[in-house]
Amino acid sequence: MLGASLRPALVLSAALLATQAVAAQGQGSARELYMRACAACHGADGRGAPAEQVGFDTPLPDFTDCGFATREPDGDWLAVAHQGGPTRAFSELMPAFGQALTIEQLQRTLDHLRTFCSNDDWPRGELNLPRALFTEKAYPEDEAVYTLDLSLEGEGAVLNEVVYEKRFGARNQFELAIPFGWNELGLPGAAGTAWNGGVGDVALGVKRAMWHSFQKGSIFSLTGEVILPTGDEDDGLGKGTAVFEPFASYGQVLPSGFFIHAQAGLELPFHTDKAEQEAFWRFVLGRSIAAGRWGRTFSPMLEVLAARELESGQPVDWDLVPQVQITLNQRQHVMFNIGVRLPVTDTDVRETRLVFYILWDWFDGGFLEGW
Repeated sequence: MLGASLRPALVLSAALLATQAVAAQGQGSARELYMRACAACHGADGRGAPAEQVGFDTPLPDFTDCGFATREPDGDWLAVAHQGGPTRAFSELMPAFGQALTIEQLQRTLDHLRTFCSNDDWPRGELNLPRALFTEKAYPEDEAVYTLDLSLEGEGAVLNEVVYEKRFGARNQFELAIPFGWNELGLPGAAGTAWNGGVGDVALGVKRAMWHSFQKGSIFSLTGEVILPTGDEDDGLGKGTAVFEPFASYGQVLPSGFFIHAQAGLELPFHTDKAEQEAFWRFVLGRSIAAGRWGRTFSPMLEVLAARELESGQPVDWDLVPQVQITLNQRQHVMFNIGVRLPVTDTDVRETRLVFYILWDWFDGGFLEGW
């Protein structure tokens, strides 16, 4: 009787040999390539073969689950198929097919795998572009982001924000943002300064991807946020009134790894004696560059920020934010972005700020996994 410990190796070896055979016979159809290379473990229907067949207990993904099958771009799938699971710190049970199939054959195998999800409502992972420091992207996400914003001149300020985002359904996302920090404030009578800290204005939001197209590389979303007056106005950590913030976001994939984000919206305070109504618009141009074909990704970006109070005669405040996002770990689901916010207008009263974030795409695994 075949030992259980040998069965996984034999199943994987048989898949590789069968794959080499069909590849040697010619190009093979997309379905033939999938059946030879993948079906022994992942099943002919993409739902995963039973443990007693494959000989191991590691759960296999269900490719018919659109919430799983659509969220990563082809490049990540090809990296794992070509180099094997360990290249993204996944299980070594996923073999490398790079010696058996060409990139073109792997792409056609992946094209067949993509047919298992038949619901076009789910935006493809290619539309999940690198996140900028300030501009909200259009793609709905499962991620957590910690941001630190430091003043580099003038009175001191250390501002933090933790954002939690959770997808629900094919196109929607819930968001919770909790700011906190410390401000250096002048004491009465020119008696020096003191640092005051606490929680800022907490925000709740819902985003919906209204339209997306993998073929055109475009995605458009609408978001509504309510910002609650939980921060202390006297400490510079709150506006003293609730604010409704509706905005639109757009993302566009461009050739050669370039991409753009755009966002435009309004800040509408419930009590205009506490805060001014304001319009804002933001734009990002960036490019993703991989170290080697399957390695770490660097995404330099230039962000343009503009805001104007909705009162006649008010000027527009402009800022530039050069920055770079870097994937930190092997699985590439933990990222770091650092940049400098440079005021372009009113530079005598507006400060230069250093900003960075750490982003954890928690759907892809724990924060400490995949390093």
